[in-house]
Amino acid sequence: MPRWLPRALVLALALYACFQLGSWAFHQLIGLLVNILLAFFLALAIEPAVGRMAARGMRRGLATFIVFFGVLIVGVGFVVLLGSMLAGQIVDMVENFPKYLDSLINWANEHFHTELSRVEVQDSVLRSGWLQKYVQNSAAGVLDVSATLLGGLFKLLTIFLFAFYFAADGPRLRRALCSVLPPAKQTEVLRAWEIAVDKTGGYLYSRGLMALISGVAHFVLFEILGVPYAPALGVWVGLVSQFIPTIGTYLAGALPMLIAFTVDPWYALWVLVFVVVYQQFENYMLQPKLTSKTVDIHPAVAFGSVIAGTALLGAVGALIAIPAVATLQAFLGAYVKRYDVTDDPRVHGHRRYGEAVVARLHKALHHKKEQQEHRDRRPGGRQR
Repeated sequence: MPRWLPRALVLALALYACFQLGSWAFHQLIGLLVNILLAFFLALAIEPAVGRMAARGMRRGLATFIVFFGVLIVGVGFVVLLGSMLAGQIVDMVENFPKYLDSLINWANEHFHTELSRVEVQDSVLRSGWLQKYVQNSAAGVLDVSATLLGGLFKLLTIFLFAFYFAADGPRLRRALCSVLPPAKQTEVLRAWEIAVDKTGGYLYSRGLMALISGVAHFVLFEILGVPYAPALGVWVGLVSQFIPTIGTYLAGALPMLIAFTVDPWYALWVLVFVVVYQQFENYMLQPKLTSKTVDIHPAVAFGSVIAGTALLGAVGALIAIPAVATLQAFLGAYVKRYDVTDDPRVHGHRRYGEAVVARLHKALHHKKEQQEHRDRRPGGRQR
């Protein structure tokens, strides 16, 4: 046996053990790492506001606390508005349930020639086995729901705590990072940090402005239709449609459609039409103008980044995908050498298929003419 073989085997086993240990630790800490990543992007988003207050002489810790307190007030107000709306609507639906059931039974008796009654339907539903099983499963799942809520609250507290430290100690964090890098690399890191702050803050600003416009537009529609809780529904549509990528608009429109349906089924159809039309207006007119100077990325790139972020990190990845890709695009743009584009109509898409056919036909005729002239110049050929 060679002398190096035992040492190589021990080294291979040690490397394999380290890999397994690192993989196990990574899978155990993946939740914490995702929370830290989300906290970092949240700190980047509030950095412009904290930086402005700190530039006016306020301590960064106090400025960060004021910003987070404002975010907390807005979040609590949104939850309270949404909770009151849902509670009131559920009470109204429960009170009007007999009326809805009577109208449904009358419609079924009229169209299907049945002889149903509300008492029979209620008795059959209350005595059914699936209802009893559903109640039992719901009672057993109360503890699971409570544990999920407590876990979500703990994650939210963890994210806010890390974000507070990242924002309050931002300069110290940058100094600590730059202290282990050479001067040339320090400049690049600081430049990347500044781009990330600009793009993330710009993304949040543009989304907030579009949420305001969307909320006001839908509020006007709900007021015209007489849908209950129009202010709360406008806030719901504005926030959910802008801060849940890709499907946020349709997800936000589901709740107003349900509430409008309780008023008049045709109102639900009007809400659906308005949501679809407004989505097209936002995608092709409003969003390009608002994001051209903040998060200037192609819609296809944004859509692909959201899908990739969702596949990697779920909802968190979908939320941070667009500012992350915008930051990467802006940072790499400084290192990509660009040239002047040639003045060719094909660059602008002006050459049509018919023009290409005419050009090929003209080339073929010219080639045929040259061949004929070449044959005429040969000895014994026809002279012109």
